[in-house]
Amino acid sequence: MIHKVYPIQVEGSLPDARLITYIQDASDSMAIDRRPLVLICPGGGYGYTSDRESEPIALAFLAMGYHAAVLRYSCAPARYPTSLLELASSMLLIRRNADEWRVDADRIIVQGCSAGGHLAACLGMFWDEDFLARSLGLGADEHGLLQPRAMLLCYPVITSGEYAHRGSFQNLLGERESELSAQLSLEHRVSAKTPEAFIWGTYEDGSVPMENSLLLVGAMRRAHIPVEYHLYPKGGHGLALATRLTETSDGRHVQEACATWIQLAKNWIEHL
Repeated sequence: MIHKVYPIQVEGSLPDARLITYIQDASDSMAIDRRPLVLICPGGGYGYTSDRESEPIALAFLAMGYHAAVLRYSCAPARYPTSLLELASSMLLIRRNADEWRVDADRIIVQGCSAGGHLAACLGMFWDEDFLARSLGLGADEHGLLQPRAMLLCYPVITSGEYAHRGSFQNLLGERESELSAQLSLEHRVSAKTPEAFIWGTYEDGSVPMENSLLLVGAMRRAHIPVEYHLYPKGGHGLALATRLTETSDGRHVQEACATWIQLAKNWIEHL
């Protein structure tokens, strides 16, 4: 396995921004040649990156036979677009190593929980923007190197409107929140270039209300972009795997019914 830490540094990055890879070895004794890769963006309100939404999720996808990578992106006091540039840089690193790592370049999925879901969806919305390509030294014909095949969003932060998780936008934008928050309300940024998505959340989420996901699902529906959406009736925010593997020390965040999400996601990836 290529289990390695790659520093990810762009303008504005904090010193510990890094990509951690979980790349399975190829073997002549197995029929599998190239594997999908899930690029994971942990949540944390853009104030930190959650341990519970990092390696445990990577290992779950690894057990399914996929490659995985976890981006520990820069959070506050770093501001937009630093974390997005770090994610785009990570995507570029994966693309450039796809042959060596035996990655199925047609199935690189960007995944995120909560604010990490907002970051993952930002790449889904903005991968073709000139400013991303310029910042990474790419030519006008190389935008496609940054394009994820699909987005896998777990209880994501999406809107800066009525149902916003305001703390995420404050951490992401700082003094420029009033100036930029509308531009980063992602239900308004869906286009024909937005990749398809798998999204799930809970009815009882009191931190990032389910309307965040519903607004995005509705926008994707209007744009005729395929989306699979699951709303679980029980469970709070930040469930991660929703099993004892990601249970918090106070005994919360176990919701067995919600734990089905990762198998549903596997079925979805298999049919991309």
